[in-house]
Amino acid sequence: MTMKVKVLYFASLREALGASGEELALPAGVDTVGALRAHLAARGEAWQAMASGRNLRAAVNQRMAGLEAAIAAGDEVAFFPPVTGG
Repeated sequence: MTMKVKVLYFASLREALGASGEELALPAGVDTVGALRAHLAARGEAWQAMASGRNLRAAVNQRMAGLEAAIAAGDEVAFFPPVTGG
């Protein structure tokens, strides 16, 4: 069975990727935020903004989540750079 999730991109990440989000069918083994991030980074050049060395935050179903957080079919996963105040 294919697991689908909704992935959202915010702020400078959205600009770098040229997309605000997508529905994505995940391959077997991509079942955590960290695995999803690595899967997206492997897409190529522009997607290197998702690489693990970058300081990004994630939320699963609108709750802050670490790289080890599990994701399941139907979840909404959002990625965004840290916000700085001024």
